[in-house]
Amino acid sequence: MPIIPSHVSVSTKESSTCTRESPDYTSRDRDPHATTILLCRSKGSQTSLEHQLFMEEAYNSAICFKMLRDIGTADLLQIKYITKKIKKMAQRSPNLVMETIYDFFKDNPEMSCRHRFRLFQVLVAVIGALEVLEETWQKCFMQLALEHMAKSTELDDLYQDAASNVLLALCQHSWPAVAKHLETEFLTGVFPHRSLLYVMGILFSQEELLKKEDRENWKGLLSQMARKSVPFLNTDVWSKELLWAITKAGRTQQEHAPDKAFLFTYYGLILQAEENSTTVRTHLKTLLETSHQWAKQREGIALTVGLVAVRHLADTWAILEQFGRSTPFKWSLQNFSLKNLEDLRWKWASSTLLLSYGQMAAWAKNHILPWVDNILSRMIFYFRFSSWDETLKQSFLTAVTMLVGAISRSEGAHSYEFSQTSELLECLMTLLEKEPQDTLSTSIRQQAIHIVSSLCALRPPMDVDRKSRLLSICFRSIFALPQLDALEKQTCLLQEPPNIQVQPVLKPRGPWGAVAALGTHPHRTWLTSSLLQGLYRQTMEALDHMLQCFMVQNPTANELHFLLLHLYVWLTSEKTHERQRAVHRCTTLFKFLNQKRCLSTKENFVRIGQLVATLGILCQDSDRTIQCFSLEALGHLYQLLMHQKAQETPEEERESPRELFRPDADEATLWSSGDQKGSPPIPQGMAFSDDSIFHMSSNQALKVITNHLEMAELTDVIWTAIDGLGSSSNSWVQASADLLLFVIQEHGDSLATVGKMGQAIHHHLCTIQMPQAKDSALRVITLLARNHIPELVAAFLDFSSPLDSNAFRLWRALGAEQPASYLILTVLLAWLQKRPPPPSVEDSSSCPDEKPYLRSLAAMNTIHELQFAREFKKAVRDVFPQLFLAHLAQMHYILELNQPTEPEPGQKAQEAAMPSPQSLASLLGCSISLEALKSLLSTTGHWHDFAHLELQSAWEYFTSVHTYPQAVGLLARAMVQNHCTQIKAVLGYLLPNLQSPQERERKTAILLLVEFLYSPALLEVLSKQAALTVLAQSLQDPSSEIRVASLQGLGNILFHPEKESLLQGQLPAFLNGFFQKNEAVVVGIMGMVSDVLHRLGTQGAGAQSLSIAINARHFFDDEQDKVRAAAMALFGDLVATVADREQSNLRTQVCQSMVPLLLHLKDQCPAVVTQAKFAFYRCAVLLRWQPRYTLFCTLAWETGLSARHFLWTCLMTHSQEEFSIHLSQAINYLHSCHRHIKTWAALFIGYTTCNQPQAVSQMLNDKDIRLLFSTFKDLKRDPEPGIREFATRQLSFFRMVSAKPKK
Repeated sequence: MPIIPSHVSVSTKESSTCTRESPDYTSRDRDPHATTILLCRSKGSQTSLEHQLFMEEAYNSAICFKMLRDIGTADLLQIKYITKKIKKMAQRSPNLVMETIYDFFKDNPEMSCRHRFRLFQVLVAVIGALEVLEETWQKCFMQLALEHMAKSTELDDLYQDAASNVLLALCQHSWPAVAKHLETEFLTGVFPHRSLLYVMGILFSQEELLKKEDRENWKGLLSQMARKSVPFLNTDVWSKELLWAITKAGRTQQEHAPDKAFLFTYYGLILQAEENSTTVRTHLKTLLETSHQWAKQREGIALTVGLVAVRHLADTWAILEQFGRSTPFKWSLQNFSLKNLEDLRWKWASSTLLLSYGQMAAWAKNHILPWVDNILSRMIFYFRFSSWDETLKQSFLTAVTMLVGAISRSEGAHSYEFSQTSELLECLMTLLEKEPQDTLSTSIRQQAIHIVSSLCALRPPMDVDRKSRLLSICFRSIFALPQLDALEKQTCLLQEPPNIQVQPVLKPRGPWGAVAALGTHPHRTWLTSSLLQGLYRQTMEALDHMLQCFMVQNPTANELHFLLLHLYVWLTSEKTHERQRAVHRCTTLFKFLNQKRCLSTKENFVRIGQLVATLGILCQDSDRTIQCFSLEALGHLYQLLMHQKAQETPEEERESPRELFRPDADEATLWSSGDQKGSPPIPQGMAFSDDSIFHMSSNQALKVITNHLEMAELTDVIWTAIDGLGSSSNSWVQASADLLLFVIQEHGDSLATVGKMGQAIHHHLCTIQMPQAKDSALRVITLLARNHIPELVAAFLDFSSPLDSNAFRLWRALGAEQPASYLILTVLLAWLQKRPPPPSVEDSSSCPDEKPYLRSLAAMNTIHELQFAREFKKAVRDVFPQLFLAHLAQMHYILELNQPTEPEPGQKAQEAAMPSPQSLASLLGCSISLEALKSLLSTTGHWHDFAHLELQSAWEYFTSVHTYPQAVGLLARAMVQNHCTQIKAVLGYLLPNLQSPQERERKTAILLLVEFLYSPALLEVLSKQAALTVLAQSLQDPSSEIRVASLQGLGNILFHPEKESLLQGQLPAFLNGFFQKNEAVVVGIMGMVSDVLHRLGTQGAGAQSLSIAINARHFFDDEQDKVRAAAMALFGDLVATVADREQSNLRTQVCQSMVPLLLHLKDQCPAVVTQAKFAFYRCAVLLRWQPRYTLFCTLAWETGLSARHFLWTCLMTHSQEEFSIHLSQAINYLHSCHRHIKTWAALFIGYTTCNQPQAVSQMLNDKDIRLLFSTFKDLKRDPEPGIREFATRQLSFFRMVSAKPKK
């Protein structure tokens, strides 16, 4: 029986867990002879639970101890078994196992290094199996690992790596401690030990060792360490050790140790962080002058160069240029025989340069676009002028692959014109042509074709001639290869079978997302039959992928026909294996088109006859393989046709297929005569499932296809008609429009997809000159809207930002029928609400998904325009509450997008400051959403609410997230004060928004609700108690702004009637404060009185109203701008709160304020002008002036003489009794020191004189006339011609008045 160690000590809880699960463990894992050591309870006595637990713990600890001891002498199979058992035990009793392992290490210092090596492996497995590791064990085993990582033993690096693996296993449990230690060791100024480099290398290449939340910390740590290591570059010893560690020979040069892989990366990051350009260039130059003999060394140098290029692109380019012009390098370009080791150092230097340019492109990311042509030119130069061997070709292909990958990841690459792509294609075609035609031993064909596939997406697109030559070369290089068995025989006959190169998928990525791992070259292995077959299959798949890329980039029938034209040569080849390969490619292409549905329906089946005929012939080929592939191709072609029918034909009609694509007369005779051998006739009404075609004979399949082409023909008719709309012939355009309208009238309901049709109609609409043809095309949209509104709306949104006149006509046509207009607005609202979450400050690099985001903006823009359309007038009124809330939420969303975010630690300042496409679009979207809200109010009869915000210049508050609550509050307050009829409806949609998961919707809802508490309409929707409940629930909202607004609402006078007398009682004291000498104090007090009036709501100031009015009017002409503005604002707020019963008391004050307010519209202070406008408008509302809308428009936007005349007319028309008061007030303003007010007063008097000369002449005394003479003489020099002319006429009048004797 094993000795029980004295160190066993675990918690009771853990022990109970072990006790419960121990029977299962022992029954499965214990040796049968070990049953004699079971600790059984005595039959005669009952032991305590604590004793039982202790004995179970002791037993398990002893078992663990024995296994740890036995592992030193066990073989590999036993070690695997023991490790598995200890891992299971650790999952049940982690503390027990960890304590046993730790004590075993401490109690047995004399154990062999091999035993300790195995224990480290067990420890790594145990730590990795645990989800949680106590902090005590984290510290203990971290210390244990650190003690042994640098220890020298007979196992050399293997022992240190095993100890280092313990530290790596601890990373998932105690990453902060490990990271801190690594940082400390690296920043001591002494070059780190190899074991530390190994740890960093493993972490660098295997990020999955860290938890997800720790990976970002790891990236930041590595960048921070690199930045702090920059000073070490100037330390001679440290720099030399770094260079020695990078260039030293490993165990084998064909593999790359993790420490060296990391060093190349770390070196690159340090140089990347170095600010001194000279230092960067010196180190890069030194690195490039090292040996280029081994592939891993070349790849490592290239990686370092690429990392440096992130911040020192120009310096990196300069050093590479300098290195390319150096004498040893130029010498290496020539074809020479190997003479000594020095030759080998430089032989593949051009390979290093090629890889360096590739890595430079991969890491420079978005900055690489301006450099692409230069880099490509260098790559092409070194490729053309270097000695051709497999190393050079593989380096060239790898570098180009990285460059093309970097281009594809760069924003704007698709709009960038690359001048070197044609030269690159020539190099690739040369490579393919130079490949031996009788062997297949490398992946060069495969890589070259993959690069061509990537180039398909770049501009400029390949011209037709070059694409044709490329297809011919690719097909000849692959199709003309011998048969697979012949390739195998040919390879076996070679005296030295080649090392076949298997190209891995280029997916290794470093912590920063670019290609960072070494070893991107294909690995080599001896050629075997299975590997050759794999390489053959991959090469064929690459060719398939290239054809698919051509179709994806240009998914038209013409492109498909262009590709098939080059395949037809091989489909009709005399050699069986060439026909096999060609028909296989054709089948795969159709299968891809069938699955992806990427082929445009524009001209899909117009030129299908040649393909059907060719495949029909190949179905009768003597080779069974060709027959199968051809039949499968027909099956996929049939599925394409059936897909069209399935989308366009109602369900009940699918059981009786109709003949669609009518063959020629000869073909119809052939297929209807029953001449096909072994092909029984197929009944016309027979229905086939999509898969059944693959189980038919070739003749049956062809018969089915020719009998089911009607829907394709119908689709082709529609697309042909749409294409005809763009014709230059008016008669053709008219005929096309009529045909299109007829087909849609008959079959529009059965069409499955119409979005692209709608977009195509929009595309051609601008070129249609004939009104009748244009009306027919628009009528087509109206008919399609009956069944396809969601799809058409989505399609139209793609061209609706901005909305041109033709697009607007399409939208109007889409909603021409009343039910459709309501549904269109509903769908647009749904798109408007598909807002991607705005990027957070913590993740500023993330951006909203572009397609939904742009469609959301387009929906907002479209709604804005449709609010003015006659067809949508009723629908807009019906959905006013939804539109109102949606516009408010959209504005808040766009404001969220515009909020500045802090750049990431490694991000450059200029990159962080560069606006994203989303932010640029949101700047425009903010303006559009605001205009949409304005138009909603103005077009639905709520212009009174619009007027309140317009006259206050309050719309600008919607342009900032900080003033957004104030803007919503002012808008809601305007709705309450104007007794808006939609308040109840808005409340119905507002209350559910308080429970929305989106903060912006809850915030908008609570801001509106707080102001709606002042409206009597609220109690018709909510009881007072229900309103209290809603506000109380909002106090629990996560948003502090919402909680604050809820508190404000709970303090409303609706819930506290006693506040009325308290607030009114405070007013006299506030009024006394108006006469303080401090401007800020006076303005503040006036603002407080306005706030009190607002809080009193409909109760108003009561008896205090007259005092407030008199005191406010006293400051209309104050010398201080802010006081004047505050006084007018207060007067306007008072007027807005006056009830009908109080109007008589205030009417005199209001009438006497009209002329001062009118004249202050020309005040020098913009704030005073704004408040004067708003107060004047409010007074006019109180006095019931008409026409009120014209008055608002004049105040808001008119500034000329006509506007002044209109305002004077309104004043004179509605204030005949106060004529003398108004005239005397105007005369007094002639003494004003403000020139514009004085001019405005003179014009006012002039208008009055023109209309009522007799009354004016009687009121003026000699002093007044002299003052008027002086004023109008000054106005004769006014820069505005109209005023000068008016002043001249008035002077003549006053001369006449002064000449008449006074009665």
